Amino acid sequence: MPVDLRTRKLAQLAVRYSVFVKPGEKVIISGGSEAIPFLVELYKEILLKKAYPIVKVGLPGINDFFYKYATNDQIKYFPDYWMNTIKGAQKYIGVSTDLNTRELTNVDSKKISERQKVTHIISEYVCNEKDKIRRCTIAYPVQALAQEAEMSLTEYENFVYQACLQDWKKLGRKMDKIAKRFEKGKEVHLIGEGVDLRFSIEGKNCVADKGEENMPGGEVFMAPVRESLDGWIKFDYPAIRGGKEVTNIELKFKDGKVVEAKASKNEDFLQEMLATDENASYVGEFGVGCNPKVDRFTKDLLFDEKIGGTIHLALGSAYKENGGGNDSSIHWDIVKDMKNAKIILDRKVIQNKGKWKI
Repeated sequence: MPVDLRTRKLAQLAVRYSVFVKPGEKVIISGGSEAIPFLVELYKEILLKKAYPIVKVGLPGINDFFYKYATNDQIKYFPDYWMNTIKGAQKYIGVSTDLNTRELTNVDSKKISERQKVTHIISEYVCNEKDKIRRCTIAYPVQALAQEAEMSLTEYENFVYQACLQDWKKLGRKMDKIAKRFEKGKEVHLIGEGVDLRFSIEGKNCVADKGEENMPGGEVFMAPVRESLDGWIKFDYPAIRGGKEVTNIELKFKDGKVVEAKASKNEDFLQEMLATDENASYVGEFGVGCNPKVDRFTKDLLFDEKIGGTIHLALGSAYKENGGGNDSSIHWDIVKDMKNAKIILDRKVIQNKGKWKI
């Protein structure tokens, strides 16, 4: 079967730029069977770099079966073999695709939460131990995600490749300017339609994702001071996790903690996630979308948190590179449109109706 040359370019971008594979390194490439054409291109590119590819391909249709029939012991089983494999690797490329985005819609939320408590150690290591392993989560266009985004596959392919295959050095310079402004700041105030929320970012590291951790990249993110959030926010876009779509989420914060939470759909799942552990109801990340090529909501967080003119908050764990401050077995990003709101930093408007004033 002929290979879309954009697929090959995306593999080259991931290997040469995002995780900059070096000779002799062990590189894990992980994805579903629907991403095999891309996994093959990644494999070839890694081999040409004189590195050692380690391939993990997920089987289709097993997640729903697992949560419906796994015993309590199986749900609480920790995959030591996989953890050991990851610890032996220097790079990790995770391909973000799906065959059925709603596979887990009717699964017991408590089972998903329990499994996350067991396996979060793995994702914590991959995401936070940069001195030991570099990782990149990367998009690849497939039919199920095109359908979620309400596009034809051809339209979705064009959307994905345009968002990824761009001048990252040029966009990076723009994001660095925004990141430096936040880095010098102390207090953020989000005010406008659907939000009145204040929090401190003093002493926290602000990071610009220029396609080195996610592809597409295109966000500036930081960790709020844990107990500083006060106010409320209503999210315009649905939050999707484990196949469950939670809509019209509204959160009220006091001393950093969610004290009230409601949603118009799947509120029980929202409450379950907030109760995952003692830190799940605190915010671990505040991010701002900056990718000019991501101009619509697709129900795929890898893209949606990069939409220009949006912000997102992540319930749960804070990244070590941001200075940490909250440990949790969840990290759940929820996106809000700021087209009728402002971002105020230290009493100065730096973004109004999605337009930067920097």
